[in-house]
Amino acid sequence: MTVRAATSNPLSVAVIPSRGLTRRWKMRADGMSVADHAGAARSIAHRILLARGYTNASDAARFIQPKLSELLDPSGIPDLDAAADRLLRAIRDREQIVIYGDYDVDGITATTILYHTLKHIDPNACVGTYVPHRLDEGYGLHVAAIEELARGGAKVIVSVDCGVTAVLPATRALELGVDLIITDHHNPPSSLEDLPKAYGVVHPRRPDSTYAFGELCGAGVAYKLAWRIATMHAPPGENGARASPEMRTLLLELLAFAALGCIADVVPLIGENRVLTRFGLTRIRGSFNAGLRALVSAAALDNERVDAWDVGFKLAPRLNASGRMAHAAQAVELFTTASESRAAEIAEFLESQNRQRRATETAILEHAIKMAEEQGMTGTDRRAIVLAHETWHAGVVGIVCSRLVERFCRPTILMQLSAGDVGGAGEASAHGSGRSIDGFNLHGAIEACSKHLTKFGGHDMAAGLTMAAANVPAFTEDFIGYANEQISPERLTRELTIDCAAGLHEMTLDQVAEIEQLAPFGRGNPAPAILLRDMVLAAPPQPLGKTGDHLALTIRARGGGAAGVGTSGGQRLLRVVAWRWGEHRGRLVNGHGLDVVVRPAISTFNGGRTVEPELLDLALCS
Repeated sequence: MTVRAATSNPLSVAVIPSRGLTRRWKMRADGMSVADHAGAARSIAHRILLARGYTNASDAARFIQPKLSELLDPSGIPDLDAAADRLLRAIRDREQIVIYGDYDVDGITATTILYHTLKHIDPNACVGTYVPHRLDEGYGLHVAAIEELARGGAKVIVSVDCGVTAVLPATRALELGVDLIITDHHNPPSSLEDLPKAYGVVHPRRPDSTYAFGELCGAGVAYKLAWRIATMHAPPGENGARASPEMRTLLLELLAFAALGCIADVVPLIGENRVLTRFGLTRIRGSFNAGLRALVSAAALDNERVDAWDVGFKLAPRLNASGRMAHAAQAVELFTTASESRAAEIAEFLESQNRQRRATETAILEHAIKMAEEQGMTGTDRRAIVLAHETWHAGVVGIVCSRLVERFCRPTILMQLSAGDVGGAGEASAHGSGRSIDGFNLHGAIEACSKHLTKFGGHDMAAGLTMAAANVPAFTEDFIGYANEQISPERLTRELTIDCAAGLHEMTLDQVAEIEQLAPFGRGNPAPAILLRDMVLAAPPQPLGKTGDHLALTIRARGGGAAGVGTSGGQRLLRVVAWRWGEHRGRLVNGHGLDVVVRPAISTFNGGRTVEPELLDLALCS
């Protein structure tokens, strides 16, 4: 893609509808109308970049073609050099190292990155892994686990994707003579004095950190530590220490796991995360790792180019299923020690666990929707959902939270009630997860209500928490009260941010292929949303899928236009796929005027290549 320098002050698009059928519409400040003659000379991809603030040609070019050389020096992260040095010393002295990971994809991949790095330096190094059981132990570092690992001979424990608030476990490790290295990315304490007293606390957003990019995921932090271990292990040369060629090859391969962690943990895909993800995605299919190859095969992606959507909706759910339904130790084994045959066996097990997870998720979702509606949590008076039930699976409620956020556009917390042991008192407990909407700091909201809690942790968009069951009603009211103060009623309808307008004649294979160069898409770099104005529904909507949950719409520009894409009577036609729009079929009448917002896409169905955008929303026009 060739990027041209921006011309002066692009015009904003004229009036657009404030509401579509399903979303609130907002045009980016610099989104341009296709009617603007300066804008019309630019490609759609270029207009998207301008709308997103990339007005400098060199900045836009760097975004389109990121380079690994743009990754920052890992030594800028506090305590990272000390952590790398300690791990290398442990390898030299034959001390036992345990990598203590979380049970989600980010924790699993972070564990994998460090494991292979340490084993590459010395295949005989005594390196073990530990993953807490989601239901029996819960998230994070635990005193009992530290004690068990110390009894087993561990001299160095390095956490990944957890631990930044683990004050008591860190104190216990110190008492036991174990050097605890914490690597994490979750929200840290606001002061240095409140950090755990560990050998090292490696975190890009520590209160004293000056590191220029604070949005790394757990796997990203682990990758930076692995990189520094590699350079500190290498003998110094003319230009300083550089990792050996073999180690550089390994670091390139490990980018695949960093990409999995970035996408699955929904960190912003900008800056370093964009670099890690862009290069890591290309290394997933055909990876050196037998476990990753087996996972790709189980997801039927052997012959496909794996993109961020495949990771988020095919690979990550299979990995997460192990921690949600059973124990994530098998997913860690898949990526660390499994042989080809064992990897295939574990991948098949994860497949079965994922099927079970989907069934459980559907049942909880239906139940939670009914409860939320009955308790008035889907209207404007109560702007958050907080629910608990004894039949819900604690390992699945986090996914259901995401579904409820998508449906009702409000922060959601779901918990399982159980006769657990809270604080050693044997009282009933509630364990759960939460998900948020953009602009609402979930971790901050939970912290504001923390007097009701036994334990909590997380970040702005996702968190976990535990409390005595008796505290659930009071916590619910406090949390909803806090949400009511922070969230205006209009934010309870999902917002659709439109990048720019375009004409139907611009929906060509070349233009859409150029747009795809802006990938990977995700949080911080959403898939482009393009406004097609003054369209007409050229045919009755056609149901797609066995149950008709989806629709295929055929649109044309009002007044017609030059032939192309598809034509009928000299008029240009475009097929648009509307996923989960079956319920709106009755409102979409042949010949009706529409303003349509789409995500440009290329369909390869039946081996061909055609432009077939995905519908994001539409507004009915007179």
